[in-house]
Amino acid sequence: MPEAANGGSGPERVDAIVVGSGFGGSVAAHRLAAAGLSVVVLERGRAYPPGSFARTPAELGRALWDPSEGLYGLYDVWRFRGCDSLVSSGLGGGSLIYANVLLRKDERCFVRHEALPGGGHESWPLTRADLDPHYDAVEAVLRPVPYPVDAPPYARTPKTAALRDAAERAGLPWSPAPLAVSFSPAPGAPPGPELPVADAPYGNLHGVPRRTCALTGECDLGCNNGAKNTLDHTYLSAARHDGADLRTGHQVTTVEPLGDGGYRVGYVVHPVDGAGDPYAERHGVRTADLPRRHLDCDRLILAAGAYGTVRLLLANRARLPGLGPALGTRFCGNGDLLTFLYGRPGAPAPRPDRGPVITGVVDVPGEAAGGSGRGHIVQDGGYPGFLNWFMEGARVAGGVRRMAAFAAGLALSSVSDTPDSNISGEFAELLGAGGGFPGVLPLLGVGRDVPDGVMTLRGGTLDVEWTTRTSRAYYEGVRTTMRALSDAMGTRCLDNPLWLWRRVVTVHPVGGAPMGDRPEDAVCDAYGEVFGHPRLYVADAAALPGPVGVNPSLTIAALADRMSTRLLEMRPPRPAYRPPPSPVASATTLTFAEKMRGALADGPALTLRLTIAVDDVDAFCDSPDHRAEARGEVACEPLGGRLTVREGWFNLFVPAGSPGRRRMLYRLHLHGPDGRDLTLTGRKEVGDDPGFDLWPDTTTLAVGVWPGLLGPDEEPEEARLCHGTVRVGRLDFIRQLASMRAAGAAPLAGLTRFGRFFAGELWDVYGPGRA
Repeated sequence: MPEAANGGSGPERVDAIVVGSGFGGSVAAHRLAAAGLSVVVLERGRAYPPGSFARTPAELGRALWDPSEGLYGLYDVWRFRGCDSLVSSGLGGGSLIYANVLLRKDERCFVRHEALPGGGHESWPLTRADLDPHYDAVEAVLRPVPYPVDAPPYARTPKTAALRDAAERAGLPWSPAPLAVSFSPAPGAPPGPELPVADAPYGNLHGVPRRTCALTGECDLGCNNGAKNTLDHTYLSAARHDGADLRTGHQVTTVEPLGDGGYRVGYVVHPVDGAGDPYAERHGVRTADLPRRHLDCDRLILAAGAYGTVRLLLANRARLPGLGPALGTRFCGNGDLLTFLYGRPGAPAPRPDRGPVITGVVDVPGEAAGGSGRGHIVQDGGYPGFLNWFMEGARVAGGVRRMAAFAAGLALSSVSDTPDSNISGEFAELLGAGGGFPGVLPLLGVGRDVPDGVMTLRGGTLDVEWTTRTSRAYYEGVRTTMRALSDAMGTRCLDNPLWLWRRVVTVHPVGGAPMGDRPEDAVCDAYGEVFGHPRLYVADAAALPGPVGVNPSLTIAALADRMSTRLLEMRPPRPAYRPPPSPVASATTLTFAEKMRGALADGPALTLRLTIAVDDVDAFCDSPDHRAEARGEVACEPLGGRLTVREGWFNLFVPAGSPGRRRMLYRLHLHGPDGRDLTLTGRKEVGDDPGFDLWPDTTTLAVGVWPGLLGPDEEPEEARLCHGTVRVGRLDFIRQLASMRAAGAAPLAGLTRFGRFFAGELWDVYGPGRA
């Protein structure tokens, strides 16, 4: 989206920007859009319609999020010194890979100033009564229902019956899990697998049919049936219906207040859903090296998840003066603990691949709720992809080597000071291309571990200082419950191998920007508004001042609903501005990659790797200057090595001043490692001279490098620093043609229009009688 899309000279401005599309961001986007505010949702990941989730080993090996490695997939894997973590990247956030459980936080666990082992306290600035109306509102949209254990074929789910019977024998309470899953084609209809699901009145943003639960245990891989009532099918579809602009591939990197009380966000665009740079998608480019764009708003809602939101606040602390000492504190993993039940001779473990990932809950209350300790729940597990391939390492040829290398890396990181906490690239190596799955039943523990972790930036990378040490009594209590259930089933109970280092894997990281009563102890108030920064809100797990004690999704969504009510009550009474529709919705975009290699006049090699991006094919062809955006990098040692194009322009077939001649023009802004600003200009002269010259004319670029930053139509006033020539090779030309992509309103028509324009211009220059 151009920065002047609102018709002014600065960035586009809207009523509200929502950063992230998980349980907090989706709820906020819907509530604010339904109230008439102009809302833009910026989500770094892609959209995942039913049928698009990875299933094969090769697909899963690429389904990781690490842009520097060219990975733009669903799973974002992190490693810290006390825990490992898995979160999501995609339109719908964590709902895409969560196990659908929607439980309310126990009213007795909204503790006030509860002392913690090791010092400090946990304190919630609100009560269950404050949240109950918002729990009701969220449940009305996500429609959780108890797992239908009495209806066929659900009654024949082996692991459900096994956990229920084991809990009864162990003297522990069991209940069917409330799941946001469509087991029935419509509310009130009889359940049944693989039935068409009726769309809600607000429609479905994917436009792809959904079907009821097929009982395949693939919830954590992403539901290709569309049976999960994920946020893209519910809140985000409703938000879009109400006018919200959902922009995928957009990752926010900077936040700064404006003088009028609003906020400006800086963001980059990743190559997903037809946006961004195809070169970056193939080769990987650091987020910091992508060109930054800007968008302004009256209200800013941060909902990028505990890691994303806290990292954003930490990185922009200098731009947001007054953020207190609580920023980065109160981190924990919501008590997550993973254990495996293996069968014994004559007593196999129940099949885990039949049914949803979680179907039942065993509740062990803590001291605050009338029991002992800090309290926890245990749930049956299914087969999320990362567990399949974790266990595959011990079974498949080649897997032992990958598992050993991965485990060695984890052990090394636990004693080293490496700041590289994102391990999606390493995890992709671990996945390999193997096959098979283990015959084990996972048990999943969730509860109230100790929120005493601290999140910081080390070398620009997020780091977490948290260990299981102060939570040891809690984890021992969970393990005791799991062993009791295992004994009652007649199986063997084995710890997650990471427990050898007293490490855990969490899929529910919370804290880092905790809510509270005072800025000395908290980042935001009980409504999520950041102290000292009016109209800046935190609406995700980062705002939690401690563990929820159960799966946290419903509580995060309820807090966002409460925040939205407060925000709307406090807004000034003025008409809302509606942003213009995004180019994807109303125009056809086109991109292609171009690689040119050559040298400067005095010998050093020079390479240009560019992506040309056309925002609107029709407008591009109709415009006299045929201008598009140029992105990518320039590689040349005398200029400073590999330089990212900060801003660039490309003009195709503009008049050259003589009849029958055209030019292709390039202008690229570069920033050298010594701090120098540079402009690279390029020109291809296209004209029908004697001999066959179409190929050299269209593939040879004369290059000049100038000091400073020259605008697209600005003539240089200082002397040229150097010059040279680069060319498109034959193989690179074939790759250029193969890289051409169109998206938006009419992709095929857009490609046809561009092709006719290109061929027509060449005919005008080189056709018979044109010389």
